[in-house]
Amino acid sequence: MIANEGKIILVPTVIVLILGLVSSYVFFDNITWIKVFNYVVLIFLIFSLYFFREPNRTPIGESNEMVSPADGKIISIDEIQDPEVGDAYNIAIFLSVFNVHSQYVPINSNVISTNYYAGKYLMAFNPKTSEENEQSVTLFINEDKNKYKVKQIAGLIARRILNYMTPDQQVIKGDRLGFIRFGSRVEIIVSKDDFNVDVKKGDIVRANISKIGSFNV
Repeated sequence: MIANEGKIILVPTVIVLILGLVSSYVFFDNITWIKVFNYVVLIFLIFSLYFFREPNRTPIGESNEMVSPADGKIISIDEIQDPEVGDAYNIAIFLSVFNVHSQYVPINSNVISTNYYAGKYLMAFNPKTSEENEQSVTLFINEDKNKYKVKQIAGLIARRILNYMTPDQQVIKGDRLGFIRFGSRVEIIVSKDDFNVDVKKGDIVRANISKIGSFNV
């Protein structure tokens, strides 16, 4: 399955490739650069199809268990002070260009707010990206009244963050939260007092099917 966000890139690429192949066949069959151009476009199309893939996954876990909102690698788990969540863990997931780049709601919740912040485009594994890079921050409250945040952060290559959440929206685990194009970082901010973390630095996680932890009940 291909994510809808990829159509803006895939459709023009397919058109360019078709035009290139027709031109090569009809007009420029002996011109090397046209053939090289077509190979480059074809490689880009194959990469884009892989990048914009969207696996069909059924979310796991109980109602108090949070799944990963994104595919990637846990690169840090830090203790922070957050103005809305309080004393918190900041769990950072690095998404390479080879990871699925859709983000999903990690637990049944209500959206409190969503905010976009312009910023830099530092490499996504740089700790400074959490505060300095372009990002979209969504504040949720779950069914047990626990607040948490999901931050979508642009990286060096990423230049487009899409967030589909709206205030007061009721969402369930596995709903589409958003999408980031080409290399990025996703952070989860959860209360230290109310949440048990089940991942560690270096773990590979998959959206909807990897457990991040659970809220106390």
